Amino acid sequence: MRILHTADWHFGRTLEGRSRLAEQEAFVEELAHIVRDQQIDLVLLAGDVYDSVNPPAAAEQLFYDALARLADNGTRPVAVVAGNHDHPDRLAAAAPLAQKLGVLLMGLPEDRHELIPIARTGESACLFGLPYPSESRLKELLSDDAEEELLRAAYSDRVKHIAMGQAKHFRADTVNLIMSHIYVLGGAESESERPIQVGGAYTVDTSALAVSGAQYVALGHLHRPQNIKAASLMRYSGSPLAYSFSEHGQAKSVTILDVKPGGEAKLEELFLSCGRPLALWKADSGLSQVHKWLDEGRDAKAWIDLEINMTEAMSMEQIHTLRKAREGIVNIRPIYPEMEAAAAGEASMRSMPIDELFRRYYIRQTGGAEPEAELIQLFMELLEAQQA
Repeated sequence: MRILHTADWHFGRTLEGRSRLAEQEAFVEELAHIVRDQQIDLVLLAGDVYDSVNPPAAAEQLFYDALARLADNGTRPVAVVAGNHDHPDRLAAAAPLAQKLGVLLMGLPEDRHELIPIARTGESACLFGLPYPSESRLKELLSDDAEEELLRAAYSDRVKHIAMGQAKHFRADTVNLIMSHIYVLGGAESESERPIQVGGAYTVDTSALAVSGAQYVALGHLHRPQNIKAASLMRYSGSPLAYSFSEHGQAKSVTILDVKPGGEAKLEELFLSCGRPLALWKADSGLSQVHKWLDEGRDAKAWIDLEINMTEAMSMEQIHTLRKAREGIVNIRPIYPEMEAAAAGEASMRSMPIDELFRRYYIRQTGGAEPEAELIQLFMELLEAQQA
């Protein structure tokens, strides 16, 4: 059977106040063509459908339209788990109606597996779907100890216990799948993922989900497409759009999986064409360089984060002219010589020995008096005692 894995749609999200709805609509259009042209039998959506627990009506409408198109009147099963951005009850509210179209909406983390028949191949998929499993959504306190390492171990053990319990339903004659919205150790993060863990507590070891019999683990939360080194085949499909400038240059994609019962899964990364790229402009030569880039049509369709070196204060008229020339300019950050000097000074100070930093601090605080060698020695001894 052919399975498509996607995640982190974040419908309703903006970029510094700029709507991304048109780009998200283009993604749904492209995805609908992909599932048809690639003869996809099952679609997995691994959480963060929305960007907030109270999404705008347009975002909800787009999600339901996407489900209808992907399910194709009930001929193609679609499974969705809630992410940390989704309200679990709100996401699952339409489950009774959606199930009639072959759409599974899973809100809260439960001991639950689904046997999904695939009409085209005559095979079945056994899916364990684990929506974002926070302590509050699991409705249990995992550890009385506040130490991060112990909390993480308890959290990882709890997830592993749930996964192993559901893995008992895996069979030799089914394609055995796990899908979750969770942070797995070893994944590379981006700034656009608001953290789902307190410190590092809400993270799991790969062994928690790489349980016996799982042929593929479909993950959501991290926006960069990536495989995770684990005993089972484990992958984040990534987000369909770049949602922060930290993701500039990232190629966005969906993952297609070819697998049969008892067989080794084969992955294909299918790159998406939808979405405006994100570009970083650093204009070292000032306004003239920016206007030259604009005249050349550089990054014509991109959202732009502009950093520009200025020798004089930038006027509101100059800012207005730039924004009028290119609506895609999102941020304008003028950099002045004194800012660069201050940044260089901070970098220089970070490389100084501690005793020299103390000497300079003492001179500044006393109005120019040099500290005696004995005082510096005493400070260093106290510092060493503090660190011991």
